[in-house]
Amino acid sequence: MPNEAAAARDAEGVEVARDYYDSEEADRFYSAIWGGEDIHVGLYEDTDNIAEASRRTVARMAGKLGEISGRHVLDLGAGYGGAARVLAREHGARVTCLNLSTIENDRNRELTREAGLGERIDIVDGSFDDMPFDEAAFDIAWSQDAILHAPDRLAVLDEVTRVLRPGGDFVFTDPMQADGIEDSAALQPIYDRIHLPDLASFSFYEDALKARGFEKTEVEKLTEQLGRHYGRVRAELAANADKHDLAPDFVERMLAGLEHWVDGAQAGRLAWGIMHYRKRS
Repeated sequence: MPNEAAAARDAEGVEVARDYYDSEEADRFYSAIWGGEDIHVGLYEDTDNIAEASRRTVARMAGKLGEISGRHVLDLGAGYGGAARVLAREHGARVTCLNLSTIENDRNRELTREAGLGERIDIVDGSFDDMPFDEAAFDIAWSQDAILHAPDRLAVLDEVTRVLRPGGDFVFTDPMQADGIEDSAALQPIYDRIHLPDLASFSFYEDALKARGFEKTEVEKLTEQLGRHYGRVRAELAANADKHDLAPDFVERMLAGLEHWVDGAQAGRLAWGIMHYRKRS
């Protein structure tokens, strides 16, 4: 019975995420405000432009993988497919995008066709805690700021382990809570926003991946970029909500939610970075 209850809770969590990202208002917000083709945290070392900073994250992550021409990449939670097109066009990879949002997947397909990359990129509707792929089907697993939405993150890591070939790379980012947080009450507004009881952490991923036969290649901790990114998105939303016909109640909720992320990062309660692990041969 407890397993049935957990399964029902996890299924509900997946549906909540799908309904949110499939909403017309969320689609307008992410495509117009957040960064266009990329809807993840950016690197703002010498820019304030969200789209440019977001694309720099893709470049930094790809640079950790070395030569990937001809390798098969699985992009978990691919969103609008910005990273997939970079990996296919600039690095010669073959990419399969897995994403649960129908609206995002449709736009990904359109942008991919326009880019002339339809033969190098496949787009699959589905959830990353139950992947419709064979064992050892991919050379690289890639994910940007998506696993936090999974009701059962360990199930996602089990699936990554299953579909990644021995010696394969797993490179990803995720907004997390800081290690050593004993009183998580201050993070409750963020938990409420993602409709889940907690966030992962650097140590969570290290321990869970080690138990699944992965070795840590590199973990680049970049938490300051998390707060800066959410702050830039918040400022962009406040300045341009009317231009993109976003409803006042949606804007109010989003501004408040983004502020929680900014505050959490500045207070040292949150964490973010680029994690690179390799599955043992």
